[in-house]
Amino acid sequence: MTRPHLCQLRSAVASVAGLVMAAFALPHSGLAQGGATAPTAATLTPEQMDAAWRQAAAKTARERDALLKKVAAGDAAGPFRPDWISLRTWEVPQWYADAKFGIFIHWGVYSVPAFDSEWYSRRMYIQSSKVYQHHVATYGLPDKFGYKDFIPRFKAEKYDPVAWAALFRAAGARYVVPVAEHHDGFAMYATRLSDWSALRMGPKRDLIGDLARAVRAEGLRLGLSSHRAEHDWFFGEGRKIPSDVNDPRYADLYGPAQARLTGEDTGEADMTGDFTHVSPAWLEDWTARTAELVEAYHPDLIYFDWWISQPAFRLALPKVLAYYYNTQSRRGASAVVNYKEGALAAGSGVADVERGLMPDIQPRVWQTCTSLGDYSWGYIEGEQYKSPEKVIHLLADIVAKNGNLLLNIGPRADGTIPQQAQDSLLAIGGWLKTNGEAIYGTRPWRRYGEGPAQMAAGSFKEGKTDKPFGPEDFRFTTKGDTLYAIEMGWPEDGAAVIHALPAAEPVKAVTLLDGGAGLPVTFHQDGDGLHLTLPKVAPGDFAFVYRIER
Repeated sequence: MTRPHLCQLRSAVASVAGLVMAAFALPHSGLAQGGATAPTAATLTPEQMDAAWRQAAAKTARERDALLKKVAAGDAAGPFRPDWISLRTWEVPQWYADAKFGIFIHWGVYSVPAFDSEWYSRRMYIQSSKVYQHHVATYGLPDKFGYKDFIPRFKAEKYDPVAWAALFRAAGARYVVPVAEHHDGFAMYATRLSDWSALRMGPKRDLIGDLARAVRAEGLRLGLSSHRAEHDWFFGEGRKIPSDVNDPRYADLYGPAQARLTGEDTGEADMTGDFTHVSPAWLEDWTARTAELVEAYHPDLIYFDWWISQPAFRLALPKVLAYYYNTQSRRGASAVVNYKEGALAAGSGVADVERGLMPDIQPRVWQTCTSLGDYSWGYIEGEQYKSPEKVIHLLADIVAKNGNLLLNIGPRADGTIPQQAQDSLLAIGGWLKTNGEAIYGTRPWRRYGEGPAQMAAGSFKEGKTDKPFGPEDFRFTTKGDTLYAIEMGWPEDGAAVIHALPAAEPVKAVTLLDGGAGLPVTFHQDGDGLHLTLPKVAPGDFAFVYRIER
């Protein structure tokens, strides 16, 4: 399979520069109508928008080309070929199948305004949005104060990666996945492909590198999240109004800023209806940036956000996966890729459901990603946080269906984690310290659970149940010959029934986990199930685990 080679970045610098100069010399160009910040959405073609970004990125062409050569070499090295038939032979590493619980971190320049969500950087340029109105009232018009102007305010002066890692371990997490680059294009790591990074601006330190060392020192696995793909169009709304997005001096930060053509525009509901302009140059830059993360930090996991399912990425993806899997294999290390929206062939990575669940036990390990905050992934003021009980119920349901939970937090711009988030994480960790044997290293039983309350399946449907969880609701996991039943509430009358275990399936012993040796439970079985006689007072909080020996 031939790779569309972007050595073009070096060889075509002169012609790119010519395109850009020609674009901004047009009679109706933004420059002609009012300076560098004048709107360009109607005056530049997609190719000219891409050319402006390519010119801005041309100075790092040597580094980019070197990374692309590493990808090509990695593809050729084996054992995986860059095709889906080969990639579907990939197997989930045991550590990941056993881990069950990870921490996701959305932290970046968008934490400075701390308003609405981590999509502030896009919505501040949409005149009809509440974010635009807030931005103008608070900071001024976006041609005077653009997103770039938040960067000096992003200082991370209280950032303590060692304390973060200790908190995540205390929370019971087994892997940690910070966002290395979000849709805003500002790298939180020591990139050599742009000056717009935390190493060169704002905090002026390698935030990802510091956390990577701390996380691994705690014995946790490191993942990295890349949202670079979406940056192709993320600032496109800024071209419709007077803003700094139109100024070619900032094209390396704002990217091509293409117009997004979604299913709403084309009549197709899924990603096959997304006809946003994606150039070969952009695909190779995305490939190089992914390779840079692999070469610099050797992550055990890479999480890609949903837009890699856009059709233009279909040929680039197997090359990136083969390179990553092969590179990690040569190092004797593991590799996992999280994906959404059917972006990868089934079995070539781990499917992720954003803020949602699977309907039943899945044959392959999968993952839910959700945020502790209900409103945003990044830090915002006035956030509403999920209770520890809600997170633990989610975790139990997900693990019972052969999944992992990746729970996000949003630190403040100064590097501190909100106290309410810390308290929730520690409460979750306390529950896992007592009940973790029913979570870590477990596998699904023949059924995921029982009870009247059912959680809705599908993306963005979390928390939607037909009724609240109670003591009649159970989730099941297994480890070897041991069955675990996780009860979602405590019965006030001291009696519980597990209908999945009638007398025809004899039980030898039942133990209520309590953080110590466990509390033996009196029981009997009949045709209706396993009847438990329990203390009147609950021995803990949130959910209650029975170890069942058969």
